[in-house]
Formats: sequence, C-alpha cells, structure tokens
Amino acid sequence: MEITASQGVGAPHLRAEFDGRPPAIARARDAADAFLAALARTTPPATDRHREDVLLVVSELVTNAVRHAPGPLTLCLALVRGSIQITVGDTNPAPPRPRADDLHGGTGGFGWPIVQRLAHHTEVPARAGGKEIHAFLPW
Repeated sequence: MEITASQGVGAPHLRAEFDGRPPAIARARDAADAFLAALARTTPPATDRHREDVLLVVSELVTNAVRHAPGPLTLCLALVRGSIQITVGDTNPAPPRPRADDLHGGTGGFGWPIVQRLAHHTEVPARAGGKEIHAFLPW
C-alpha cells in the first residue's frame, strides 16, 4: 500500500494504491477515514452523515474492485467545489451493472445501488488497463 496526501496548494487530496487483495478493503477505508478526519479540521462536513456516506461508498467501491477486478487498485479522494470526489481505478474495463440482490447466498448485489443512491453524480470512464469510477458526494 502506498499513500500520498496533500493539504497544501490546491484541493486537499488523497491517493492510495493497494494490491487488490481482500485486506485492501479495510486499509482503504482506514486511509479514507484518516483523510476525512484531517479535512474536517479545516473544512468540516455539513453533517456527520456526509462523512459516514463517504466511508460507505469507499468501502463499496473498493469491495467491488477486489471482487470483480483482479490486480491492483487505486483510491483517490479530493474536495472539489464542496463535494468529495471518490475515484477508484481498477483493472476490469467493464462498467458496474445492477444485479439481483442476494440476501441468502452471500453474493451481494447491493454495492452499486448504494453508491448511486448516495452520490449526486457518478461517472465510469474507461482507462488503459481498466476503468475508473468517480462518485461525488456532499461534504
């Protein structure tokens, strides 16, 4: 895991790279939590709920990358015009797609709908070797 964070010139941001194995999910959430805590000291969220929503979306996007895209992934967070931009880059070029929820089989199906419900905007641009998912949430 490699993490870089900046609070200096320009928008505060975090960039963290992970190996794509399951422990990356908790590590990504921890990195996001530390970034948001530091950000809140200078630019607090409008409500505590906004912070929790950002952490939930980070968890969902990174979990989906670990489950559906073999290999490394990148998490970036930035404060952009009053919103938190969450970007997760992974190695699977296919965009997320809704699928049937599976309460009993444990295969999920909840992550992408949660992201779409909490974000006021999402984008899924292709990139060399995979895709990025951008989700913008209120801060």
